[in-house]
Amino acid sequence: MPPPTSAFPRCCGRSQRGVPRAGCSMIPEFLCLLCFGLCAGQGSRTTDESLPKPSLRAWPSSVVSRKSNVTLQCWTSTKNVNFVLRKGKVRLQSVQSRASTEGLAEFHLTGLNTDNAGEYACEYYRRGSPYIRSQPSDVLLLLVTGDLSKPSLQAHQRGEVTAGDTVTLQCQRPDNIFVPVMFALLKAGAAGPIQVQSPAGKETDFSFRTVTVSDAGNYSCVYFLMKAPFLTSEPSDHLEIRVTAPPDATSGDYTMGNLIRLGLAAIMVVIMGALVVEAWCSQKESPRGST
Repeated sequence: MPPPTSAFPRCCGRSQRGVPRAGCSMIPEFLCLLCFGLCAGQGSRTTDESLPKPSLRAWPSSVVSRKSNVTLQCWTSTKNVNFVLRKGKVRLQSVQSRASTEGLAEFHLTGLNTDNAGEYACEYYRRGSPYIRSQPSDVLLLLVTGDLSKPSLQAHQRGEVTAGDTVTLQCQRPDNIFVPVMFALLKAGAAGPIQVQSPAGKETDFSFRTVTVSDAGNYSCVYFLMKAPFLTSEPSDHLEIRVTAPPDATSGDYTMGNLIRLGLAAIMVVIMGALVVEAWCSQKESPRGST
């Protein structure tokens, strides 16, 4: 009996006897290659869009000085997963999440130098088969300062500013830089840049439309190359911003407090008056009851 035929046509080629298969001359070779590519693509597709995308943050900051240490924290609400850290397309580390908590992994980078600067992302995959990984996190740009000359930072408004005002800080790079750069505004204690934007010439303005008391603090700025190796300048000298509450807000708070206290006093007077009237009525009716 002849061997059973396959339910699916084979791609062009020769049979075991070296005879061209029937119909191969009518099927262009690129169709076979296309079919093979599609099948291979289906087999290697391992990203599961149903898995939530993880988040990646740097501690203490994503802008650090040379020879310092930084911890990249990758987090997801999915438990029992393994994490992978990538720099660009290069896989750097793999860490198993803690079994007792929600998915969290920490990647420790020590003794940083210019080579560590770049775009990082993390992803995770479930333990065991099948190998299904999540979408990558948003890109985190890690900058290592100290390769370019220090910029200057100054405020258009001098001294203290009042809450609600607009404050503009201007960062200016030196004249000897001729390559495209980006500027980043930093605040002491923040885990990353407050604002990042391109310059207008050799300077850029960072504006706070409506400042609040929480905007007070020490600020600095850096500029960096927009592409690898992401060379970054020394931070500018710190500039302190002091924000005071407007006088109306303070008097308004006192007025509101006084109104509340007056209202409570009035309620107490009414209650005491009612108690006095009740006691007086009770004493007036008591002799009649005894008679």
